[in-house]
Amino acid sequence: MSENPQHPHPGGAPESPSWTRAVKVLQDASPISIPEGASAMTIHVEWEPGDPGTPPHRHSGPAFGYVVKGAVRFELEGEPERTVEAGGTFWEPGGDVIHYQDGNALADARTEFVVTMMCAPGKPMLELVEAEELRQRAHLRAPRPAG
Repeated sequence: MSENPQHPHPGGAPESPSWTRAVKVLQDASPISIPEGASAMTIHVEWEPGDPGTPPHRHSGPAFGYVVKGAVRFELEGEPERTVEAGGTFWEPGGDVIHYQDGNALADARTEFVVTMMCAPGKPMLELVEAEELRQRAHLRAPRPAG
């Protein structure tokens, strides 16, 4: 078997340029901080129509998400609430930042998304934020939409 010295392929198979068209960058986040010794976890979340999602929480490391189906109501501390539709991405830096919303923005259809998270050693995937801390940090939350 011969191999291409520039890009080794068993049997010397010709290299197809299709890979240059097959890849599409969905998100590019920087800077990111990954806790030393972190592990990575990828989860698939399915919310029923209108489900408000996880209560306010935080992650110990960055999280990167992709909406597979439906639409996610997404809100991080200091950022306005937004809706991320199927094919869209979201990310959060983790650490001290509160993740207020990740629920289904649709009242009549399921929403699904996939998230890869970097978890600090010995920390849970997510930690819920107590009501007292939410009150103390209320000034850091972006203004709520009218209505």
